[in-house]
Amino acid sequence: MHTLIHLLDNNKVWSNAINASDPEFFRKLAEQQHPEYLWIGCSDSRVPANQITGLAPGEIFVHRNVANIVAETDFNVLTVIQYAVDVLKVRHIIICGHYGCGGVQAALENFRHGMIDNWLAGIRSLSRLHRKELDALPPDAAVDRLCELNVLAQARHVARTTILEDAWERGQLISIHSWIYRLETGIITPLAPCMQKPLHFSTIDGRPPADDFPDSH
Repeated sequence: MHTLIHLLDNNKVWSNAINASDPEFFRKLAEQQHPEYLWIGCSDSRVPANQITGLAPGEIFVHRNVANIVAETDFNVLTVIQYAVDVLKVRHIIICGHYGCGGVQAALENFRHGMIDNWLAGIRSLSRLHRKELDALPPDAAVDRLCELNVLAQARHVARTTILEDAWERGQLISIHSWIYRLETGIITPLAPCMQKPLHFSTIDGRPPADDFPDSH
C-alpha cells in the first residue's frame, strides 16, 4: 500500500523550518488570512502561484483550472472571485496563463479529446476570431499567441462579472492584471496595462473594442 510517507516527511521538514524562522507564523496564519491578491491560473503543476511570485502562505488567494478559464457559467470560479472581492477585499486579481499550455493547444487541434473539449469551447471560439493571425504563425508560435489571447480574454471576463462591476461602482479599488509565465525561464510577463474600471461592451463580432486592451504586440 502506498502511504506517501515521503510527502508527510517533507511536510514535517517544511513545518519545522518555518517554525524555526518564525515561531508565531502558523498561529498568526490560522487566525485570519489577509491576502491582497487573487490568482486565477492554470492547473499545470509547473506553475505554482506562491513559489513563482515569492509569496508566503496566506499572501495570495488561489484558484486554478485547466487553461485558466473564467467562464460565466462556472460557479466555482465566480464564488472564488466573489469571496476574494467581497470578503477578503483583495486589491489585485491576476489572470496568469503560461506559454505551451496543453489546454490551449488542445483547443487548436482538430480532433476530439473527450469531456475537456466542452471546457475549452470558449478558447476554440477565440481561435476562430483570430484565425487569420494564428494561421500565419508556426504551430508552436500559434499556441503561444493563443495563450496570450486567452489570458486577455479571461481578464475581460473577470472585468465584466457583476462582482467586479458592483465593486467598482461602490468605489472599491481593484486592479485586474493579465500575465503570462514562461516555463523555460521562470519569468512572468505582463500582457497589457491593468484594468481598474468597467469595460465597454464588445463589438458586434465579439472582439473587444480597441480601447479595452492595447495590443501586446
